Amino acid sequence: MNAPILNRRKFTKGLGGIVLAFSLGPSELLAQGAPQPQLPGSLNNNRMLDAWIRIASNGSATVFTGKVELGQGILTALSQIAAEELDLPLSRVKMISGDTGQTPNEGQTAGSQSIENSGTALRLAGAEVRAILLELAEKRLGVTPDKMTVNDGMISGPDGRYVSYGLLASTANLKREATAKVPPKLPADYKIVGKSIPRHDIPAKVTGGAAFVQDMRPLGMLHGRVVRPPRYGSTLVSVDDAAVKVTPGVVAVVRDGSFLGVIAEREEIAVGAREALAKNAKWNLGPELPDPDRIFEHLKSLPSRDQVIGVKEGMLLAGGRMFQSTYTRPYTAHASIGPSCALAEFRDGKLSVWTHSQGVFPLRAELAKALKMPAASIHCIHVEGSGCYGHNGADDVALDAALLARATPGKPVRLQWMRDDEFAWEPYGPAMAMQVKAALDPEGRIYNWQYELWSNSHSTRPESTSGTNVLAAWYLAEPQQMGPPTSPPQPAGGGDRNAIPLYDFANQKVTHHFVQDMPIRASALRTLGAYANVFTIESFMDELANAIAADPIAFRLAHLKDARARAVIEKAAAMANWKPGQQGDGSRGRGIGFARYKNLQTYVAVVATVEVDRATGRVRVPQVWAATDAGLVINPDGLTNQIEGGIIQSTSWTLYEEVQFDKSGILSRDWSRYPILTMPDVPKVTVELLNRQNERPLGAGEASQGPTAAAIANAFAHATGKRIRSLPMNAQQVKISLR
Repeated sequence: MNAPILNRRKFTKGLGGIVLAFSLGPSELLAQGAPQPQLPGSLNNNRMLDAWIRIASNGSATVFTGKVELGQGILTALSQIAAEELDLPLSRVKMISGDTGQTPNEGQTAGSQSIENSGTALRLAGAEVRAILLELAEKRLGVTPDKMTVNDGMISGPDGRYVSYGLLASTANLKREATAKVPPKLPADYKIVGKSIPRHDIPAKVTGGAAFVQDMRPLGMLHGRVVRPPRYGSTLVSVDDAAVKVTPGVVAVVRDGSFLGVIAEREEIAVGAREALAKNAKWNLGPELPDPDRIFEHLKSLPSRDQVIGVKEGMLLAGGRMFQSTYTRPYTAHASIGPSCALAEFRDGKLSVWTHSQGVFPLRAELAKALKMPAASIHCIHVEGSGCYGHNGADDVALDAALLARATPGKPVRLQWMRDDEFAWEPYGPAMAMQVKAALDPEGRIYNWQYELWSNSHSTRPESTSGTNVLAAWYLAEPQQMGPPTSPPQPAGGGDRNAIPLYDFANQKVTHHFVQDMPIRASALRTLGAYANVFTIESFMDELANAIAADPIAFRLAHLKDARARAVIEKAAAMANWKPGQQGDGSRGRGIGFARYKNLQTYVAVVATVEVDRATGRVRVPQVWAATDAGLVINPDGLTNQIEGGIIQSTSWTLYEEVQFDKSGILSRDWSRYPILTMPDVPKVTVELLNRQNERPLGAGEASQGPTAAAIANAFAHATGKRIRSLPMNAQQVKISLR
């Protein structure tokens, strides 16, 4: 497992999209000062064709992407896009992803942007590479490209003569900037895109193969564990490690300031040594956490940077009925089924890290700062992680592994976080408070909408701020600091994602109170603020509809001009056999939720049914229907998987999930203190796709979580006549609401 560290001067041009002077001619050098044209998608920052596609002498293609597989099926979908434009079968397309030595730098795989950004780049690069090959074939066959046919990498003329991609590969100059001027195929001509191709990543996962970084076992591998402080900001005073150091199988105890770890020949030895070190470590405790019973008041009391967005100023009416409600969501953990893991090896002054980070290039930058190494000496290679998504512990564990591997040069060190590491130290989805007011005119239309939200940062990922944004760096003998938290700007947004309603209101104002001080570590959890904002907006829409005895679907449609939005709502209603005026029976009900993710991406409408056990306070969601418009569908089964997965995850968030803590620290350190949805309670989910072939494909990975939460909350209100505005809807909340 001595992975090579590529020479950046030799390879960066072709692989990272950076033009180096030695590879350019004089006229090109003179042109470097000219502004570069804006290119679509990820092509703009990775402009070289051979950064994306290379053709081998056997006619196969190697396709490179900076986006990585997280279980969302993205590498399968991207391979379909590339194969389609190249006119190659999928069997002759090899995907390489997330490797700082080989692939384009596409930042993070996050925000449901892979199809839009990497897919756009591959579609245009594929079309251009194919055009280059056809141009070369024209010289050999003596016929124009419009008279050629391409099949399985073979270009044929009308007289039967042909030439293969492989034969042309040696003369095809792909070391050139993409122009994005070659038109890609029309959807009517697609043969691969739009089909439910089996995902590349599934077989090993269901057959017990080596599917994840957790499964890696290179020859000579050692095992590491880290001892964490009792709570944030604590400092290590002393540790009696004498007995641990002489334990058979222990290779080294590593201490750097308040960072404490152990390396052993076997995993169980490392686990035991960790426990022994923890018992013999003395700490100065960091500051107490806020009172959990007053966490939302605490957030509102902190200084905030306020931004007003989504303003509309129409004619204000006199009179009307005013309504107001407040909603909250708690801190939510990623609760990855497989705790974070990384493998690191120092050899000859170079560091290799195998990681399930969502951004290998940003991670490399953080490791360079934390370890005080040149980035050129660090090679980060993505390997899928078990249950990994969002900003969980993936980046943090990579630094942990590197710090231990530095103590044992030439030996790969596998560092697997323990369950309590994952729960207590990962960045959570932030707690949020939302307050909404609206006025209805005499005809029952909303004419004034005022919305406020309070939230910490939803992104403290590597390179999202200044400073060093990996956990262990803050506890070293020369501690480094995380940069000041920031909030992603609109239109995508962070805490204010989906806070601007898609509905048509004459007057509206949305105020985002960005709270920079973080009492509890927080960052990117799927959907960022969209989950809480859609839950709030859609719950309040139901409250307003109920106030005038209007059907919730009819009420929404009366405030919607967007034809695609209306279509998914109407489709979901039809799927669920929605009947206006149907009443809940006290225990069973149904509800709807709708959103367009980020107001830019996929439209989803969800109808859910609930069953409420009034005695125990338990809520079940037996069935969910979802209508989805993601524009052009690349892989129908893959898209359906994403919508289904979001619905199931949101059901778990909405009914169960909440990080428990007190002033002494985080209490949710195992599954007993952080319950999630179990298999017997997974709802039956039906998804229908509105495939719009003439529209661009839209990001969909996080589109169904918000609408699902709202549909469940609205179904509960429909069933019981009571409204829960503070998530999760656990037994305690249900019993309180039913009093």
